[in-house]
Amino acid sequence: MIAAIIGIIAAAAWLYLIAFRGRFWRVRDDAAAATPSPAPSVFAVIPARDEAEVIGRAVRSLLAQDYPGELNIIVVDDHSTDDTAAAAREAALAGSADRLTVIGGSPMPPGWTGKLWAVRQGIRIAQGRAPDYLLLTDADIVHAPHALAALVARAQSGGYELASLMVRLHCASAWERLLVPAFVWFFFMLYPPRWVADPRARTAAAAGGCMLIRREALEEIGGIDSIRGEIIDDCALARRVKARGRVWLGATRDTISVREYRSWRPLWDMIARCAFAQLGYSAAALIGMVVALLVIFVAPPLLLLSGSVIGMMIGGIAWLAMSLAYLPILRFYRCPVWLAPLLPLIALFYTAATIGSAVQFWRGRGGRWKGRYQAAAS
Repeated sequence: MIAAIIGIIAAAAWLYLIAFRGRFWRVRDDAAAATPSPAPSVFAVIPARDEAEVIGRAVRSLLAQDYPGELNIIVVDDHSTDDTAAAAREAALAGSADRLTVIGGSPMPPGWTGKLWAVRQGIRIAQGRAPDYLLLTDADIVHAPHALAALVARAQSGGYELASLMVRLHCASAWERLLVPAFVWFFFMLYPPRWVADPRARTAAAAGGCMLIRREALEEIGGIDSIRGEIIDDCALARRVKARGRVWLGATRDTISVREYRSWRPLWDMIARCAFAQLGYSAAALIGMVVALLVIFVAPPLLLLSGSVIGMMIGGIAWLAMSLAYLPILRFYRCPVWLAPLLPLIALFYTAATIGSAVQFWRGRGGRWKGRYQAAAS
């Protein structure tokens, strides 16, 4: 009887997720080439801390954009211990050095996270040029030649104050193939892009690696200062913007992150940095999330061992349903389809990393990123 009840709960959850959760699982490339008309001015801001290995490619990709309007770039070197600033300057293409500015970051005031303070310094310089849009992007993002034009055209055509793309994360090693597609899939499960774009829905989200925001819209919400202490800064920014205007979130294959994850540990750290913040630092929310993930993802395959005919049948159907819902993201990342039935094990990894995020927070080491602890329990 217990097995049958658990199976019914899991099956009902999957019916809801597949049929009524904004079709989050239908991942597609939303960055089709387009030309904005007219082409507004854009200022790209890149915060960078110890990014010498990757920032050159990011800067070159922006300087090489097939964009008909004015595009300038500022890199804020956030107290790097490597040659980040030099690598950024060396990336300037012939004849384009005047479009690139590299500055050293000033000491971070209390109440700010490191990335947002660096972004704030870059925006302050950009505001002196009064661009129409700001492109907030990361030092590991290599933009496709048409990416900026397509994103600006999307913002213009839809009247979006904030348009964001989930870039294709690096996915070559065995660990990346196992865990990276799930990261994007779970993100879209939390924030279905259709709901994000729907002005009637409360759901708001953005992907921090590539966000285009209208400068005046950012100023209207109080600037970056209004989210200065946020760990999940991209979604916090989207919530602020959507309270006053429209927000769009999509995915792309052509604009990529070149940050590599050679083992499971960097992926664990990426999740642990902000997972508990997503839960509002609530122990009750953590317990509820763990129970939900175990019932929805882990219970279905275990029910095949329950000995209950009904439990085994429902568990098998639920396992098949989750595997089918996972296939589109595997195809998007060109990963083998046989990884789909492993989703329960992958969910266990993400559950454990979320618990690790809470433990890290309670130990006063929350929000750890490149030597900084940016969220701590009082």
